[in-house]
Parts: sequence; C-alpha cells; structure tokens
Amino acid sequence: MNSANSHIPQEFRLVVTGGGTGGHTYPALTAVRTLQARLAASGGTLEVLWIGTADGLEARVAPAEGIAFTSVATGKIRRSRNLVRMLSRANVRDMARVPLGVVQARKAIADFRPDVVLATGGYVAVPAGIAARLCRRPLVLHEQTVRLGLANRRLAATATRIAVSSESTLALLPAAVRDVAVVTGNPVRPEVLAGHADKGIEALGVHAFDRRLPTVYVTGGAQGSQQINGLIGDTLPWLLGRANVVHQCGPAHADRMRQHAACLPPDLANRYYVTGFLGPELPDVLALADVVISRSGAGTLAELTALGKAAVLIPLATSAGDEQAHNAGHLQQAGAAVALLDKVTSHHLRDAVGPLLTDADLRRGIAERARAHGRPDAADRLVDVILAAASR
Repeated sequence: MNSANSHIPQEFRLVVTGGGTGGHTYPALTAVRTLQARLAASGGTLEVLWIGTADGLEARVAPAEGIAFTSVATGKIRRSRNLVRMLSRANVRDMARVPLGVVQARKAIADFRPDVVLATGGYVAVPAGIAARLCRRPLVLHEQTVRLGLANRRLAATATRIAVSSESTLALLPAAVRDVAVVTGNPVRPEVLAGHADKGIEALGVHAFDRRLPTVYVTGGAQGSQQINGLIGDTLPWLLGRANVVHQCGPAHADRMRQHAACLPPDLANRYYVTGFLGPELPDVLALADVVISRSGAGTLAELTALGKAAVLIPLATSAGDEQAHNAGHLQQAGAAVALLDKVTSHHLRDAVGPLLTDADLRRGIAERARAHGRPDAADRLVDVILAAASR
C-alpha cells in the first residue's frame, strides 16, 4: 500500500466531512494529523477544510486544531423497522434539508478545489459526499464499524475507495463496490498507544493499589453510563476483593459513585479510584489496566485491540443500527473479548469478569487475540489510501 509514497505532493488539499460524534470525528482528525506529518517530512504542506454541522462535535474540534471549518444543512433520519414511522413528519422535514446541504457543500468544495474528499460518516457526510461526486473530486469513505453505517451505504456506489476497519466487513459490502474496498483499520490517536502503567499510578495517586492483583478500568464513555455504573455499584465489594479498580463514571455520576466508595471497608476503598473524567492520563491508565469493562463503540474497540486488552463489553442497546452489539459480537466470536449481549445483571457481570481476574492465562489469551485484531498503523494505512486516490 505504500506505493502512494513514491510521489508525495508538495501541496495537498483535503476536504474532511463527517462528525456528530467522536466515533466519526476523531478518526478523521487522526488521519489529518498523520497526513500532515507525512507531507511535512518531505517538505510538503497540507490545507484542510472540514465540512460539518454547526452543532456537531466537529464544529468544536476542527477550529481548536486550527482547521478551517464550514457548516452545511443536513437532516437526521430517525430509523425504525416500521415504514410508517420512517415517514414521520420529522424525517420528511429533515430529508428536505439535504438538497440545501448539497448546494452548500458543492459551493464549498468547488471553491476549495480539494485533491480528495474524505468522509468518515455521520449525517453531514451525505450532502458533502454527493457534492464531491458533482464536483468530480475523488471520494474516500472510511467506515469505523463492522457494518457500513447509513451515510456510507448511501455514498458507497460513487466512492473512489472505501476504507474499512475489519476484514469481516468486506463480505458484507455490496458486490459492486468490493473491488474498491481496502482494510485499513480504524485510526487510533498515537498518544493512546504510548502510555506507561507506572505513570498511571503516579498520575492518579493510587499508591495503595495492590499490584499483585489485576487492575480493572471501567468506563462508559466521556459522559459515563448509568447502566454500567449501576452494575459496578452492585458488585463493588466483590470486585475489589479480587482487583484494583479505576472507574471513569462520568461527571454527572461521580458523587453517587463516591457515596458507594464511602461505605467500603478501608482496605477495599484503597483499591478503588473513581473519577468523573480522565484527560491526558488516559493512555497511562489504559497501560495500567489488565481488564477493561466498557461499551463497544468503534473507537473504543480500535483502542483496546491496538493495545491488546482483555475486555468485557456491554454494548449500548440504543446505538444506531445496533452497531455496538455487532462490534462486540464480532470480537467475542473470535475469542478476543467477552460480550454481554442480552439483558445484563450484576450476576452476569460477575460471571463474565470473574474468570479474567483469577486466570492470568485466560486473560493473556484474550488479550493476544484482541491484539491480533488491532491495527495500530491504521492512520498510516488510511493516509496511503487518500494519497493513492488523489493520483488516480
């Protein structure tokens, strides 16, 4: 795939579109950073325009990174198995916004004249992807999940290349587009891969942790998960009898989880660290963790597999297209994670995590199979695809 490096342009213009959530935004940002570094190493420069929505995460992330940003109209489709509900007034109103978004995106792309348009999913990718075709610019799609998301399904037929995160995605693609698909993996921020366990101990001040026991990192995402927090609260004394626990519970849940901690005997409380949010110390906490209990969003799984972590996955039941359950089930079938796919109780959680805490060989085997699914070089692979698309 490195044939794209045989001629790296001195000036490269890239339009990025996608966002709404971190799962679409951060892979794009990581690809931009990687492409910028690749070009800079050969004396080249990168100009980027991000096309997003005014209220999406990308509207904050792009300007903070010094990336030019413009917003376009788009519409959110509220999915349902019931066709009548799909034709709801809200869906019809939002679909009517898409043509306006196409007109706005077409003007932005025509004015910017990119070498490539990179679309990473989310509703805004549809009008911008259509505009790329109208402007006859190469379109590279990147899919983070096992199955193509709604936006990428709409754009697949006109894509120059489709970069997917998993080998298993290839068989799920329409036959007509498989020849333009390539497995790159899901870009992971380089800093996530550079953590150190001892720095995690120092950063959190958890010197009372018993390093003879495994350490469990629990997270429900930046905002936390009421479901996961409830399960941990119900199993906390049992869990702390077998492990140290770092629990990122979300800012809104921190006080309640600290109340749980206040009821613990001192010897167990010393092995429990609860916080609303983890910032720069996250890579070190991940390095410290022997087992992770988390949701199964695409970004999370990209990090856990790149690091080779044994994980117990509790999918978000309301994720779009049930994608988290598909992601978790894919890893469980490969023996690369334990997934709780049905109704989850504290007993289910104990049964899932208990063997991982008591059997180091089992834990190590799952971690090794997880690492085999990881692609720490995904950002470089995606950059190769972008450069190759520009030269077609």
